[in-house]
Amino acid sequence: MDLVESYREDLRFARKPLTWLLLGALLAALLALPGYADSSWLVRASVICLYAIGIMGQNILIGYTGQISFGQAGFLAIGAYSFAHLKTLGVPFLLALAGAGIAAGIAGVLVGFPSLRLKGPYLAIATLGFGVAVYQIFANWELLSGGRSGLPVPKLQPAFGLSREVYVYYIYLGLLLVSTVVTYNLISSYVGRAFVAIRDSDIAAEVMGVNLTRYKLLAFAISSFYTGVHGGLFAQFLGHLEPQTFNIAESLTLFVAVIVGGLASVEGSILGAMFVILVPTFFSASRWLVPVLYGLTILVVLVFQPLGLAGLWIKTRLYLQLWPFR
Repeated sequence: MDLVESYREDLRFARKPLTWLLLGALLAALLALPGYADSSWLVRASVICLYAIGIMGQNILIGYTGQISFGQAGFLAIGAYSFAHLKTLGVPFLLALAGAGIAAGIAGVLVGFPSLRLKGPYLAIATLGFGVAVYQIFANWELLSGGRSGLPVPKLQPAFGLSREVYVYYIYLGLLLVSTVVTYNLISSYVGRAFVAIRDSDIAAEVMGVNLTRYKLLAFAISSFYTGVHGGLFAQFLGHLEPQTFNIAESLTLFVAVIVGGLASVEGSILGAMFVILVPTFFSASRWLVPVLYGLTILVVLVFQPLGLAGLWIKTRLYLQLWPFR
């Protein structure tokens, strides 16, 4: 008998061919966004795109591999400052972005080595210590970061007769689409299945032939690469870097996005990015409410909706498809 063994399997029946039509309509709407949205919303959409890339990387580590990390701000800083220095040297945008990802990926491997035998809160504390250490290095080593006064970053120049906001939006959207396709293929491959096996039971995974050291380090490297690209895009977007930007609050923001958007969900990473960017926007007059809303939302998600906003969307779509037979 083919039994449903997990919450996610229960939701697989919501996947219909209509999904592709909806995705096509969504992509068309995103491509047409500059035609009906003002510049402020284009800027927000660009920020959502760059955050979604970093959150996908965080989700690979936390959601798919089960390795909790609170040190993403450190990888973000490494990617951002690597990008800034490469751009200052005249390196083209995409190569500088790749360099930022590689620098953060190498740092991820270095952090992963001493963390191989750590799990749960111990791993979280270890990665948190890394993030704090990176912040202190950039804050006090002026040769790397310009010190507390910051470091200027050459901005991306528009092309094809587009305004800077529109050009940046299309570049960031394109990078998000590429990251989404790559991530879907990654989690569907043997590597992705090895990550999930480690998350579910590392002992059982090792018995089945999964090399724990190799795949845990690979998860750290891939996750950190995504975060480094996020950092590079963030640096280009800001145009000026200060160490204070990459504090523990940034790590917590990425963690909130993963939990609220949906663990082990690519689309959840995008929804999580929308959540952490739009909530502060809508509550800009009462900024003190934002952390409160983050905390309450995490509690609600963990108790009532374990797959986050992505799971809620799938259940809503299933409900509408089955109407009126509910």
